[in-house]
Parts: sequence; C-alpha cells; structure tokens
Amino acid sequence: MRASMRVKVCEARIAAKGEEAGVSFYAFFANKNDDPELLMEVAQWWIMEMKLDHFEKPAKS
Repeated sequence: MRASMRVKVCEARIAAKGEEAGVSFYAFFANKNDDPELLMEVAQWWIMEMKLDHFEKPAKS
C-alpha cells in the first residue's frame, strides 16, 4: 500500500485520539467508493499482506 496513505491515516488518527487509538480498514475511505483501485490496494495490503485484525493500533510498540 502507498506509504503516503498509511502515514496520512495513522498520523491523523494518533493526532485525534492519542497513541491508544484504534484504526480500521474503513478509516482509509469515505462512505463512498470513489477510487476502486485504491480501495482494492488497501484491502490487499490490510487483509492479505499484513493479516491485520479489524481494529489495530496505528502505533504499535
């Protein structure tokens, strides 16, 4: 997944909620599918490559 996307979402979540915030796959997108290629790119990274749970901490120790 694009590093810029990962950094943008995680840094925003940490700034808003603190280090203990949770982030989900859905945090990367608005409520509409306006960029299906990017949606699939993030889904591939989140689910298949990283094998992440639904909610993760954006800053892991």
